Amino acid sequence: MRRVVIKLGSSIVADDEGEVRTEVLTAVSDAVAGERAAGNEVVVVTSGAIARGMRVMELGARPTLIQELQAASAVGQGKLYRVYDELLLERGVTSAQILLTFFDVSARTHYLNVRQTLRTLLDWGVVPIINENDTTTTDEISFGDNDFLAAQVAVLVAADTLILLTEPDGLFTADPRRDPDARLVPLVEDFEALESLSITQETSTLGSGGMRSKVVAAEMATAAGVNAVVCSGRRPEALQRVLAGAPEGTRFPARAARYSSFKLWLKYAKPAHGTVTVDAGAARALIEKGTSLLPVGVVAVAGRFVAGDAVEIVTGDDRRVLGKGIANYAAADLKRVMGMKSSQVGDVLPGASDEAIHRDYLVLS
Repeated sequence: MRRVVIKLGSSIVADDEGEVRTEVLTAVSDAVAGERAAGNEVVVVTSGAIARGMRVMELGARPTLIQELQAASAVGQGKLYRVYDELLLERGVTSAQILLTFFDVSARTHYLNVRQTLRTLLDWGVVPIINENDTTTTDEISFGDNDFLAAQVAVLVAADTLILLTEPDGLFTADPRRDPDARLVPLVEDFEALESLSITQETSTLGSGGMRSKVVAAEMATAAGVNAVVCSGRRPEALQRVLAGAPEGTRFPARAARYSSFKLWLKYAKPAHGTVTVDAGAARALIEKGTSLLPVGVVAVAGRFVAGDAVEIVTGDDRRVLGKGIANYAAADLKRVMGMKSSQVGDVLPGASDEAIHRDYLVLS
């Protein structure tokens, strides 16, 4: 048995007029039904609610005001899910609609609840159809695009493979729409090597993602031991070939060195509420020895955070982000004891933790 997460972007789900691409969703439903018949588990992450709402309301362009985006999503979400539900029911597959917000994965308790719900649905043989709950989200608490959401879901359910369906056939050395010499990159094992490529964040008129967000999603998934593939969603055979293990699109193999589920959540989902600047000695200890961050190594504190909030750790010279961690101190308290040795901290804050950030609650960039 294997577990697969399939993500469809807005331009794959709907055409430029916001009309659902029935042939695409039919092909995806065929593939999902085939996986279920083989005893495999499937989760679908879909965009397209806003696009569908735009079509119903006859809006000429994607709204820019958050309240209009929320309203368009409210109009389109149920209608979009109905298409999936009916297509899957025709193939003997039961589905479930799940709408998530960034808060659902940024708050640890909610994160665990979502994971348990998804795992229960999969145990029941149900295919979850997941979208961001755009009707309640805001710019400040949005996933930004469903590529990130799909990667989060792949980590949540411990998927074997994340498949990101997009308009191009995969990741290219340049934008193939503009550069005739652009070549498909069939395999990515070193994400740093991608810095030399011209990876665009340009999106369709209906979408909010782009190829760069897919690369970030793949990076997150592979860090959790999940294989990722970016391939065409417009050619039905592309998805079938990926599921069959044939070469298709751009593959991102799972990495051997994996983060724990907690550290992936901390790195990618937990928002930072402040910044802690460290001296050169503390930076070396964090990177080379994997130590905890002590107050003595802190040289500056910015932001308004409380104990338990996530904070970014940066260097004092070049402001390089070293990582993110869960603070043991509120900002005001850490300012009082920064630069102090552990033996001195207790005199200022009796009973305070020796560590500003414990190494078990810290993840490096």
